[in-house]
Amino acid sequence: MAGSPPRLAVVGGCNVDLVVEVTRLPRPGETVLGGDVARWPGGKGANQAAAAARLGATTTLFATVGDDESGAWLLESLHATGVDTRQVARSRRPTGSAFITVTPAGENEIVVSSGANADLDLSGVDLAGYDVVLTQLEVAATVVDEAVARAACSVLNVAPAVPVSDETLDRCTVVIANEVEADALDLARLGHCVLTLGARGAVHLSHGREVARAMAPAVDVIDTVGAGDAFCAAYAVRFAAGDDAEAALRFAVVAGSLATTARGAQGALPTTEEVEAWLARGS
Repeated sequence: MAGSPPRLAVVGGCNVDLVVEVTRLPRPGETVLGGDVARWPGGKGANQAAAAARLGATTTLFATVGDDESGAWLLESLHATGVDTRQVARSRRPTGSAFITVTPAGENEIVVSSGANADLDLSGVDLAGYDVVLTQLEVAATVVDEAVARAACSVLNVAPAVPVSDETLDRCTVVIANEVEADALDLARLGHCVLTLGARGAVHLSHGREVARAMAPAVDVIDTVGAGDAFCAAYAVRFAAGDDAEAALRFAVVAGSLATTARGAQGALPTTEEVEAWLARGS
């Protein structure tokens, strides 16, 4: 594979993100006033595919959107980032939506309506030819199980935090989780688990033992929505390219951090050159 970009398959959800800025997040049962609604392309599958394509990987997205204006808009947006969308199916259900409130500090709360994402079907799909298959949990558990089982090399981002079978986790090459999602995992059981720590960076664990750690660079945070997706995509791209655990982790932490510097989950997805420039500065 030397000299050629990694080939990634991303299996996951596509959503329209409807974002409202608030001065603070509401408490349960509380109403707060917000700003105007902004519409952004989103969904973990779409975000990770767009991020991987921006980082130079040959990226194919396996997903489902509605046969509606929102679905057409998402496909156009993904195509513009370089994602191969020919495997994205259309459904009679409406395109998935995410309802997001975000504060000036970049903290957010998200509710997802799955819509067409629930119709994703991998029947007849060949995933064996990809260097890495990257999957998340915004689609049906059966789809996740199939994707991991068919992949020669799989990276599973266990987000959002829903149950995953031990059999599927055992088959994963790498599992990526944040600190909340990791509470549901037996870290000692996992051969390779990358734990994201927000502003404190990330750590790579092997059967619960730390093997690599990377600190996050200091950036001006505007919006944290999609930062985790940029991290996952960056890690998968560098893992597919043959980086060791420490190098892949350092690259992914910088990519995730840079993704927080503009509005929208796909508003500040960095290129490889931008990430490498930060790494060269010793950030």
